[in-house]
Amino acid sequence: MTSFQQARIDLGAQLRQLREAVHLSGKDLAERLGWQPSKVSRLENARQTATEDDVVVWASAVHAAPEVTDQLIGQAISLLERHDDWKQRHRSGLAAIQEDIRDLEARTRLFRVFEPGIVVGLLQTTEYARHVFRKVKRLYSAPDQIDAAVRVRMQRQEILYDPTRTFRFVVPEAVLHTRLAPIDVMRGQLDRLLAVSTLPNVEFGVIPYTSELPSSPINGFWIYNEAMVGVATMTKDLVLRDPDDIAFYVSAFDEYCKVAHFDESGRALIIRILHEYGKQSSL
Repeated sequence: MTSFQQARIDLGAQLRQLREAVHLSGKDLAERLGWQPSKVSRLENARQTATEDDVVVWASAVHAAPEVTDQLIGQAISLLERHDDWKQRHRSGLAAIQEDIRDLEARTRLFRVFEPGIVVGLLQTTEYARHVFRKVKRLYSAPDQIDAAVRVRMQRQEILYDPTRTFRFVVPEAVLHTRLAPIDVMRGQLDRLLAVSTLPNVEFGVIPYTSELPSSPINGFWIYNEAMVGVATMTKDLVLRDPDDIAFYVSAFDEYCKVAHFDESGRALIIRILHEYGKQSSL
């Protein structure tokens, strides 16, 4: 067991003790907090990482002492700031990771995402996601939770239809050519991108092969509101909160937007690649 998972177990156990001390069931606490009962169970059983916000409202609901609340907040912040090893982290399960991401997204109003090698999870079709998770499972020796992980990823996508949120996605054209799934699945994925790009709160930009890039697209990154940046590498999941780091990634994102094609121009690129896949599938 990793130190990260042990710390998550310890925090979950403390949260459970606080709930039980005031004689609340998990369902009762969930009702007080406006949560699904399953979230209480996931946090207590270390299947999801408690955030600072989770800890604050939980402590308030069970009337925890101020010093106890401060201690729990410190533990939650420490967990979120861990640069954890992905191979170890995946041992907690693919679905658990998706739950963590969904909880973070629920607190976000402005999403800015640059992905250089894969279709963004929020935009993936079921079959594309299934092929991606199969590869993740093999690479990281993750537990076989592919069906559950796909289900949570699809549930995450409901947030796209919330008009109070804004989504800005940018990918290089190479992402649309990268074969992470069979041709028929890739064609379905591009159809999905065409549809999502027409949503009023979604901007989807494609950087053509012919565009000169402002910088080397080494890693993808997600900017959540103005508060945090997530940077995924092959072995580390970085969470950056320093204002200078956030400003750097905002600037980098804006630079990529300048050379990306959006709206009809972007969709024209997608349609051209769709036609190329069509020719390949007919051979």
